[in-house]
Amino acid sequence: MTACSSTGGKPDSSGGGMNAGSADTPRFTVAMVTHGPPGDTFWDLIRKGAETAAAKDNIDLKYSSELEAPNQANLIQNALDSDVDAVAVTLAKPEALAPNVKKATDAGIPVVAFNAGIDAWKAMGAKSFFGQDEQVSGEAAGKRLQEEGAKKVVCVIQDQGNVALESRCAGVKAGMAGGVVENLNVNGTDMPSVQSTIAAKLQEDPSIDHIITLGAPIALTAVKSADNAGSDAKIATFDTNAALVTAIEDGSVQWAVDQQPFLQGYLAVDSLWLYLNNRNVIGGGLPTLTGPAFIDKSNIDAIADYAKKGTR
Repeated sequence: MTACSSTGGKPDSSGGGMNAGSADTPRFTVAMVTHGPPGDTFWDLIRKGAETAAAKDNIDLKYSSELEAPNQANLIQNALDSDVDAVAVTLAKPEALAPNVKKATDAGIPVVAFNAGIDAWKAMGAKSFFGQDEQVSGEAAGKRLQEEGAKKVVCVIQDQGNVALESRCAGVKAGMAGGVVENLNVNGTDMPSVQSTIAAKLQEDPSIDHIITLGAPIALTAVKSADNAGSDAKIATFDTNAALVTAIEDGSVQWAVDQQPFLQGYLAVDSLWLYLNNRNVIGGGLPTLTGPAFIDKSNIDAIADYAKKGTR
């Protein structure tokens, strides 16, 4: 997989999105800086939402992404050096990003946070946060696993140290209330390694009856791991993509926790447009939640077409 960072010029469109007309407000430049790894379909949905809002709002969107926190911090600095009007940023590893976020706010550049950093955004001076409460969503997933009879669960973390992912697994453990939940760290940018690591864990411990992953591509890989290991462990996940719709339909993945990534990207850009043009601030000092909700066989038909179009 190749890197997806872009630090200058108009980025290539990720395709899809929705046409909602176009504002006649002044042209502003917004930098969106994420920790999305290359090739991850979740971040394609984030970007499509952002591009849809930018097209509607007459915004010049500069999207860039780096998984490693120091590199993401450098992208924020690059955005500031290019005199952007506003910044939307994910705060998966807040400590590394805080100094450059402060540079933006000290310079009077509005910042909103989204997707990751629900416990850090306000202290860092961001005006709003758009995403889900990862602890709450994890607890909901853990309770569902318990209700479905799970006794021993492996929670697969594809980016070690990511505060949002760590919170999800902590929430799963709390929600299980007595069940066994063990974290398994994998390298989410190396799918063959992910597949072999999960398979090895299942072979090592046949008592594992459920795997919960924290991203749709990891879930689809875990299905292959279970097959290779001869394991009957059931797979559940956070987040969706078009391929996961089919997996839920055919039962190879039980369900997904949806946080609406398209909406996160859309709201992050649209909120900055509102602030730049009318000094509106969304949320009143509280996070604006985009999830969680469960997607399973009972409701997959309601979003299947949207997922296949690349907006859910």
